[in-house]
Amino acid sequence: MILGLDHIGLATADPGPAGAQLAALGLARTDRGTAEPYGVACEFWSLPGGAPAPAVELVSPVRDGSAVDGRLREQGPGLYHLAFTVDDLEQERDRLRAEGFLSLDARPCRGARPGMRVSFLYLPDPAELLIELVHYAPAG
Repeated sequence: MILGLDHIGLATADPGPAGAQLAALGLARTDRGTAEPYGVACEFWSLPGGAPAPAVELVSPVRDGSAVDGRLREQGPGLYHLAFTVDDLEQERDRLRAEGFLSLDARPCRGARPGMRVSFLYLPDPAELLIELVHYAPAG
């Protein structure tokens, strides 16, 4: 089951200027890491204090052939994906595949945050929507 919106991913070749813009909006970088299977660096930005809210993730390539290379080359920087936290990654991936989403990963991969596993799906029509399903290992 989908539990909520985890983050909104923005593709950028250079996270520095984009991070400065997010800081001007009052967001602070709260986490960062590398999603090695995808060849990308990820920075997570959120409003400081207060209740947990969806983050904005800046996704940038760390090597040629990264998952965002084609997106940046063909469309430039901008909205890349919507990421949803789920209680069961494989079950939710299979459910969405039955609804017409195309699975981009043969199996879930390690994400950019500790304990994070992810799987990407794509829905070409009507919105060309890239979805990331996110599952976090229980703390401890």
